[in-house]
Amino acid sequence: MVKLLLDEMYAGLKEYFEILGWDVVTAQAAGLQGAKDREITEYAKNNDLLLVTQDQKPANLAELTGVKYVLISNAMIARMADAKIRKKYPNAPARRLSK
Repeated sequence: MVKLLLDEMYAGLKEYFEILGWDVVTAQAAGLQGAKDREITEYAKNNDLLLVTQDQKPANLAELTGVKYVLISNAMIARMADAKIRKKYPNAPARRLSK
């Protein structure tokens, strides 16, 4: 079974992931508060954890060292929120940037 390691910024999501059925440890609970990115990825690797982060550097280190990870970027969050807003409020005016 996959166990998640939530990077510091996602510690508040622990209960949500647990309700969804995941076994979760936060960086803070693992004693990694304020730890360097390399220490976090090494902890994930040594404990066979999937790292959930919004920071590119630990994601890159995880990629290089074979650690399972998911990068949740701010752009991804904004796209998900935008889709939900548009679905719930289809007539809400929104300014689109030109491509």
